[in-house]
Amino acid sequence: MPQRVPESVVQPNGTTRASERLATITQQILSRTELEKIIQEFDLYNTHSADTPADASEWMRTHDIEIRPLKGDAFRLGFAADRPEVAKGVVDRLVSLFIVQSSADQTIAANGTDQFLEVRLAEARKKLVDNEAQLAEYRRHHNGELPTQLDANVRGLHDTELQLQVVAESLNRDRDRQLALDRSIKDAGLAELLEKPAKAEATVGTAATPTAAQQLERAEAALKRLQTTLTDQHPDVVALRQNISELRKRAEAEGLREVALGAGSPADILRRRRVEELRAELAAVTNQIAQKTAESDRLRGLLVAYHRRIESAPAREAEIAALTRDYDTLQQTYRGLLAKKQESEIAADLERRQIGAHFKVLDPAALPTEPFAPNRERLYAAAVVAAFILSTIFALVLEQFRRGLRTQDEEIATLGLPVLAVIPLVAPRRRWSR
Repeated sequence: MPQRVPESVVQPNGTTRASERLATITQQILSRTELEKIIQEFDLYNTHSADTPADASEWMRTHDIEIRPLKGDAFRLGFAADRPEVAKGVVDRLVSLFIVQSSADQTIAANGTDQFLEVRLAEARKKLVDNEAQLAEYRRHHNGELPTQLDANVRGLHDTELQLQVVAESLNRDRDRQLALDRSIKDAGLAELLEKPAKAEATVGTAATPTAAQQLERAEAALKRLQTTLTDQHPDVVALRQNISELRKRAEAEGLREVALGAGSPADILRRRRVEELRAELAAVTNQIAQKTAESDRLRGLLVAYHRRIESAPAREAEIAALTRDYDTLQQTYRGLLAKKQESEIAADLERRQIGAHFKVLDPAALPTEPFAPNRERLYAAAVVAAFILSTIFALVLEQFRRGLRTQDEEIATLGLPVLAVIPLVAPRRRWSR
């Protein structure tokens, strides 16, 4: 009987056809081991001429068991025995063996397929995990050079070039300012004023040059204006913040010096302030130049890195393609095995529930009411025919080999002697009735 669930829903694990399964199971059931068990169970062939159990099982297989295929996948099973009960019992036993063996074979096939797929699935899973780890390690090692990061590297290169251009322009302005401050200090001849002893002065006149406190106020105002258009990480904003920090220190130092100097002429105080302001501004500009130079070097190194990443993208793309191709193949294999594994589990459950393909008894063995052999009427007719044929042959043989003289001519021809008398054939008297 085919499985009750359509094969379009559940594909069976076994691929053999019904005729092949029947032939295989027949060979298993008619094996010497199984037949000897049946012979011992029903005590068969006690008076048979077989000398060994192997002879008895061979005789049983070739003479007494009949397996006759019918239309379709059906077949008829029969057994010849001396007693009706034994014949029926052996047939029932053989039928049960067919059913049990078929179910066992199907279960073994389903479990074997399931175990095989489980092993293959584990191997595919391990290869897939190893390939994923290798691919992850490759991406981590070559981070920034991957083909998927090419657009980001191009944008980063463009942004870095713009930043480098801005830093270079700002650095040129700072250097020009540095030269101007150096020239102003030398031309004014104010450096010697710091070496003269300070004079005490009671009042401080109004400064023509803005003090550090005034510059601090202007720098803070400029910072607020820049923050409205630039980010806090912009080089100009960062430099202005550092300048404000320097100006704040200078303003505090000026206040302390004014207190320490005490008295002095307004001109000397103005000169000192001017020299200190110029040198403080020069120091701030020098610090900015150093920072912007370092930033320029960093941006140039970043440009080199971006160029190297962009140039390495084709080689990384080829390597990624090779790794990804293997990964895609392993992933497809794993998915296919996983789907087959799930189908195999369903098919195995189908066999365990006994709703797969199996043998079904259509007509159970009935107790024989009359023997099928010997056929006495046929034996009698055969005996009569055989007796007639044998007697005819015997008469012909006797007639052919009997020695004697039957007629007068044969006697003259054989002996050459004259015949003295002939006894006539005396016929029986007939009785007439009226």
